[in-house]
Amino acid sequence: MKEKLLQYLWNYKIFLNYNFKDLNGNPIEIVDFGTLNTDSGPDFLMAKIKINNIIFAGNIELHVKSSDWIFHQHSQDPNYDNIILHVVYQSDTDLQEFQDKNIPTLELKGHIDENIFGKYEKLLKDSQFIPCEKIFNPDQIPLHFHEESLLKKLEEKSHELEKDLEIHKNNYEAVLFHSLAYSFGLKVNSHLFKDIAESIDFGVFNKIRQNKIQTEALLFGISGWLEDPKDEQMKIWKREFDFLKTKFGISDLIIRPKFLRLRPPNFPTIRLSQLADLYYQHQNLFSKIINAKKADELFTIFKDIKASEYWNNHFNFEKISPIDQQKMLSKDFIELIILNSILPLKYTYHKFYNEEIADEILAFYREIYAEKNSIIDGWKNLGLKIKTALQTQSLIYHYKNYCSTKNCLNCSIGFKILKEDSHVQ
Repeated sequence: MKEKLLQYLWNYKIFLNYNFKDLNGNPIEIVDFGTLNTDSGPDFLMAKIKINNIIFAGNIELHVKSSDWIFHQHSQDPNYDNIILHVVYQSDTDLQEFQDKNIPTLELKGHIDENIFGKYEKLLKDSQFIPCEKIFNPDQIPLHFHEESLLKKLEEKSHELEKDLEIHKNNYEAVLFHSLAYSFGLKVNSHLFKDIAESIDFGVFNKIRQNKIQTEALLFGISGWLEDPKDEQMKIWKREFDFLKTKFGISDLIIRPKFLRLRPPNFPTIRLSQLADLYYQHQNLFSKIINAKKADELFTIFKDIKASEYWNNHFNFEKISPIDQQKMLSKDFIELIILNSILPLKYTYHKFYNEEIADEILAFYREIYAEKNSIIDGWKNLGLKIKTALQTQSLIYHYKNYCSTKNCLNCSIGFKILKEDSHVQ
């Protein structure tokens, strides 16, 4: 038994029965189990109990053993002055302090299904895809699980975007640019691409976006790739970058993206050129995104985006590739951009204007096919039928925030597993 599990059982009232008595045999009625305290001090605050027909209001402290009160040195801590009940799994010693203050002790040993202990230990010890893998079945996915998990993810992402909006004076177009840059950078260059985007005054970027050569030149120059141009196209970009630096007072800051561990189609050269083309082709990009009502409308925005002609036979500067073809955005990459950048921003924008957006945004996720990655493969191996991005996004979020951290006591699936077959009243 661990104290964290005891707190969980008390918080969710998972007991075989509620015929509680103190160590002296006096019946105890829990009028209010209290509110779980995640800070220092007693475990549950603002609780109420009834004993000998008298109602007491105050705080409750939980321990695995009654002697833990002494071990944790609570006696001299003023935060514990208002304890009305000491709840323990097992009473292993009499505490004179509680007897002097008439504070009852409740022993829970006979009120908890011991099968829960084995399940919990199994969740913590097993090393596998998810802690509950060996006792999981798809029927344990709660109703509306995917919608609730995805909305949690959107709220977290929205909070990040709101901080960026505050920094950039509520300029949604600038924050969209930063968010898109982050997604175009993928895992290796996401932060570096965002740094590049944030280093550019969006007002300046907005002025030159109609000129694709200048847009590329600005991105390539800040990346440090134009310092020693070798071929004619590089010299053109270099001249344009020098012109822009002088005209707009652009700093000498260099942010160098990485090439290591990337497949050539994902090289930062290709992705920055595609990002430039996106803003060149769609001068009113933000309004198109905000006004889109269907996933197909969003796909249409990205489907013709490609790197500039120079990159048809290049992946890096100077080196000509034997493969000569347009570097278009793949369907999978477009889905990644929509899921990770576009929809969270749409959610944040409409929420800011107090518009009901949750159902509409969830509908976008339902229209997009399920993603393919190792996490989703793991869920599929457990028997889940996964068809849409609504499911994949919620399962990825849940895996990262609950399963990989073994946060089973705060997991809705873990709750069902621990409660299952426990004959809880």
